[in-house]
Parts: sequence; C-alpha cells; structure tokens
Amino acid sequence: TILLILGFLSTLAVIALIAVAVTQNQPLPENIKYGIVLDAGSSHTNLYVYEWPAEKENDTGVVKQVEVCKVQGPGISGYSHATEEAGPSLAKCLQRAKEVIPSAQHKETPVYLGATAGMRLLRLQNESAADKVLSSVEKTLRLAPFNFQGARIITGQEEGAYGWITINYLLGNFKQSGWKKLLHSLKSLSETSGALDLGGASTQITFVSKDLSSESPENQLYFRLYGKDYQVYTHSFLCYGKDQALQQKLARDLQASTSTPALGCWGCKSCWSSSLLDPCFHQGYQRTINISDFFKNPCTSDKKKQLPFNQLYIEGEGDYQKCRENIQKLFNKTSCPYSSCSFNGIYLPPLQGDFGAFSAFYFVMNFLNLTGEQTPPALSTVTSTIESFCARPWQEVKTDYHDIKEKYLSEYCFSGAYILSLLENGYEFTENNWQMIHFLGKIGSSDAGWTLGYMLNLTNMIPAEEPAGPPLSHGSYVGLMVLCSLVLAAVLLFTWLLLHKPKCLQKGIV
Repeated sequence: TILLILGFLSTLAVIALIAVAVTQNQPLPENIKYGIVLDAGSSHTNLYVYEWPAEKENDTGVVKQVEVCKVQGPGISGYSHATEEAGPSLAKCLQRAKEVIPSAQHKETPVYLGATAGMRLLRLQNESAADKVLSSVEKTLRLAPFNFQGARIITGQEEGAYGWITINYLLGNFKQSGWKKLLHSLKSLSETSGALDLGGASTQITFVSKDLSSESPENQLYFRLYGKDYQVYTHSFLCYGKDQALQQKLARDLQASTSTPALGCWGCKSCWSSSLLDPCFHQGYQRTINISDFFKNPCTSDKKKQLPFNQLYIEGEGDYQKCRENIQKLFNKTSCPYSSCSFNGIYLPPLQGDFGAFSAFYFVMNFLNLTGEQTPPALSTVTSTIESFCARPWQEVKTDYHDIKEKYLSEYCFSGAYILSLLENGYEFTENNWQMIHFLGKIGSSDAGWTLGYMLNLTNMIPAEEPAGPPLSHGSYVGLMVLCSLVLAAVLLFTWLLLHKPKCLQKGIV
C-alpha cells in the first residue's frame, strides 16, 4: 500500500513538472523582426532601423533602435526647386539599412517615411512642389527591397502624439504589473511623462493632465493602451521651431530697421541694404541675408513690405537680455479665450508631471553642458550659463568650437535664449517646476523622438488591451518547479529506503 501511494505521488510530481514546464515554455519562433522609419524633418532627414523579438511583438520595452543614418544634404523640403533629387538623396542611407537588416528579411521589413513641419510649410507655400517631392521620395522607397508602407506629411498633432508614445513606451510607463503598479498608483504625479519636442519649423507639447477640460477639443486625443485609457493634451506650433522662430524674429527686427547706404553693391541690383545690430548673435559675428528669399517663407510672408534694399546685413551684439526681450515679442499673451493659455490664444491646461524634452531642446542644452547632471540644473543656472555664452566674442567661440559648423555654432546663443523664452514665457514653466523637465537624447539605445511611436502605431505593436502573457509569473513558475522537484526527490528517497531496507530501518520496523 505504501509503495502504491509513493508511486502515485511520484507520478503526480513528474506530471506536474512536465505540465508546468510545457505550459510556461511554449515553443516560440526565434526570429528578429525589423522596421524602418525615415524622419523627414525641415533641416535634414534621419533613417532609423528598429528591431524586436518576434515572440514579444506585443510586449513593452522590447523594441530597440539598432541603426540611425543621417541623410546628407537638406531636408526633403529643401528640394522644392529640384524635386527629382529628393528621392535619390535617400539612397545611401537605404543602402546602410540593407546592410544592417539580413537580406532574407528585406521583403517583410516595413519602411515608412513621415515628413514634418518643413513639408507642411512647403505644402502651404507650393502644394505642387510638395506633391512632386513626395512622389520622388515614394519612387525611391518603392525601388528599395523593403515593404514600402507609405510616405506622407504627418500633422503637428500626430508628431506630438507619437513623440509622447515613444518616450513613455521606452520608459515602460504604459504596462505596469505587480509592485510597480502599486507604486505608480501611489504616485501623486501622472504616471506618464509629458513630451516637449522642438524641431526647425515647429514645436510640440503633449501631456496627460487631470485638469484637462473640454474647452478646446481639437487639442485632445484619446488612446487606449494596454487596457488603460489616456486623455492627452497636445498642440503643435507651426513656425515656432528654432529656425523659423529666428526668421520670425529677424522679420520683426527688419520691419523696425532703417535703410542705410551699403558699403558696396555685392552684386545686387540695388546699392541699398539694411544694417541690423542683432543681440542674439555673438559680438563680431556677421551674416548677410537676401531679402528676396527671406519673405517667401509662409512664417514671414505676412510681415512682407516694400523695401529699398535687397540684402539684410547682420552684425552680432551678444546681449542676452536684449535678445530675450526681442524673442518674447513672438509670444502673444494679450488675450486668452479659455481658462488658461500658452500663447497666441491657444488653450493649455495646468502643467503636470515630468516632461521629457528632446530633439533640438536636447541638442542645444547638451551643447551648453546643461544635460549631463543626474539632477537637472536650476532655472537660474541655465539662464546664467546661456547669458555667459552669448556674451563671448565670436572669434573666441569659433576658436573653441572649431569642429562645429558655423551655421549651427552661430545660432546657439539665439537657440538657448529661445528655448528659455518658449518654456518660461510660452508654456509658463517656473523656477518651482523647471526641474520636472528632463532633456533627453536617448532612452536606452533609442533616440527620443516621434519615429518609434509612429512605427509602433502603424504596426499595431501597442495593443489596446493587455496582451496575453505566461500563465504564471517568473517567480511563481520557479517556486512551483522547485516545490515539485523537492516532492519528487523526497518520494524517490523514501521509496529507495523502503526497497533497500537499511538495518536501522529494519530494526525500527521490527
């Protein structure tokens, strides 16, 4: 009878071990999937290659960036006068993607191109040219060996939303379980991070606010991700990227400038130019702008007027305070038709939670050494750093940063002052909540930006409902396996003792 019981228990333990192991470890395909997204920005285009384990397609935090390739030349909107060259400009980076992705998976790898504010402006300025640029790009992408999924101009709202999805996906904020979920429920702040994106032609702000009202429904989006609903505020300000903001500022300054005889004709039809002393450029810096090109831009065309000169001659002054005063005129705060506004009469709910600031926000602050510390520097520190940089003579700056292109280097003073004006005057970040802003270049191995969120959305990689997972947590699985193994070992040991009947056991039985 005892042997029968022991045999039954050992059989039961073996069956339990096998059942748990088989259930927990279903055979899964061991292949890697890839996706390609091209970010066709206003100043340049980047190609990103992402990969993820096929068996974890709907899990969170498993997609990683494995390659980024910067396309040489301007953004695709810069080919408006030579539209047929827009597509071929992508060839070298597409070749790089072919080298990174195994050839056997080229045909199944989706490739997307999303064009942002530069193309949005070109479409406003010349719709025919914008269509021809996209046609050229599409032709090149169709000839590539990948699974072409479309090339289009995304809206500012989409750009903001996809940036928000990217950073929260990479930070693991969408899918929480166990003690992490408990900790998140106890947090006083939002469990997601807001997203601040700054490009060359537009800027976006996106975040979840508990105080979001229904005053401005066009600035609200709804997502259901991993079984949870998110009501997100987002707005994109076209013409408020750092490059177009500079153009706007110069146009305002130009309206107030006076005409003076030029020192030379410089090849112009007229010998008149406007000389402008600009506080946002370093002292000793000089730049000449052609007026004929300047007002073709939709961001400055409304400020166009007849001028008796063909060129604007700029000389740097290097005065941070004057620069900030000039920049603040870009933000119209005179009227607000809602309970609260950012600027230009646009609704903005109360700021809430942490914010990840990326793209040009990060690049400018990183250049100024304001991103490396574990704790973000105070607003006063940021302000004094930018003010000191602006005060440096141009020749000194050129010598110290000789490896940086002159166009970028010359504009860091303006860009730093503009970022502070946008965040302080535009969005009303203060000394009290400034350190809620984290300037992000990468999260893990992936660049912070909208491209990953774009791909995740179009490939349905983030399910609306909680994806099916293993029936047991890893801890429960290990614990159950150990328990079954101990029971089996004990049964086998006791059976061996009974069958071999050691002397000590025989005496005990007698």
